[in-house]
Amino acid sequence: MFGKIKGLFSVDMAIDLGTANTLVYVKGKGIVLNEPSVVAYHIKDGVKRVLAVGEDAKLMLGRTPGSIEAIRPMRDGVIADFDVAEEMIKHFIRKVHKRSTLTKPRVIVCVPFGATPVEKRAIRQSVLSAGARKAGLIAEPIAAAIGAGMPITDPTGSMVVDIGGGTTEVAVLSLGDIVYARSVRVGGDRMDEAIISYLRRQQNLLIGESTAERIKTTIGTARMPEDGRGTSLEIRGRDLLNGVPKEIEITQAQVAEALAEPVQQICEAVMTALESTPPDLAADIVDRGVMLTGGGALLGELDLALREQTGLAISVADESLNCVALGTGKSLEYEKQLLHVIDFDS
Repeated sequence: MFGKIKGLFSVDMAIDLGTANTLVYVKGKGIVLNEPSVVAYHIKDGVKRVLAVGEDAKLMLGRTPGSIEAIRPMRDGVIADFDVAEEMIKHFIRKVHKRSTLTKPRVIVCVPFGATPVEKRAIRQSVLSAGARKAGLIAEPIAAAIGAGMPITDPTGSMVVDIGGGTTEVAVLSLGDIVYARSVRVGGDRMDEAIISYLRRQQNLLIGESTAERIKTTIGTARMPEDGRGTSLEIRGRDLLNGVPKEIEITQAQVAEALAEPVQQICEAVMTALESTPPDLAADIVDRGVMLTGGGALLGELDLALREQTGLAISVADESLNCVALGTGKSLEYEKQLLHVIDFDS
């Protein structure tokens, strides 16, 4: 009887605590929340008071007055501001659990493969302080591969490239665990920065992060268009020469030029992983190809750019944006089979 009552109130959840977005998966329900990892707070007498979290806070980015600050508490896949991150996790847990006082869920969070023990402890501590009964961690490449539906428990090699907001994780998996993995701090954020610095350098135009993200998602491409120009987009920013607002047209060719460096770094990370893969597993990867997941996988023609560099078949996962959250959630559903990859130690 007690077990039944406990089952009613304890809804276990999985959190993909991403640099750009946080997704929450509830056991038996699937993904129930997908919001930007942004927190806006007001500072009064040295005390931070949270004003908005997620979607509402993202609208404030780059538009706040002096007394309000809108920040992203996650940087490069790990927590940069602990207090704010804790408030953000608390907010999302409460939003998912309407009966917040009665519930103390078990939570599994995915972390970048390259996260240090200190960073892992910080994430675990933030989740526990936010009201979790128990906090488990799972490596991001494993979660991404599970979410993409790859047969990672088979004795054959699978390669997954998860391009998130802060990091790109390249991993070779076999028998349900990581054989080789590499985490490089290049992702969607670095692409936005590349576009901002390109326009500052080439056009003397200063744009904000949200404009850079709009350019990337609308006309972003990893390869130079065949006609040398491609489609174009009207953007607004501040002219650095005379300080007034200005509107210009940016073409796909310019965006491809701006993104050349981050795309090259992702290609190099994949090449390094292939060089470090044991020969038998490398043969499996030739047969199966490479799976791209994460929001960065949606960059136009990135799969073709990687195919040209590696000569392998490159495919983009069906729900690439949600792969890590779905995989982390499945690790909750099939916890017994995946116990060896979930780290519950405090």
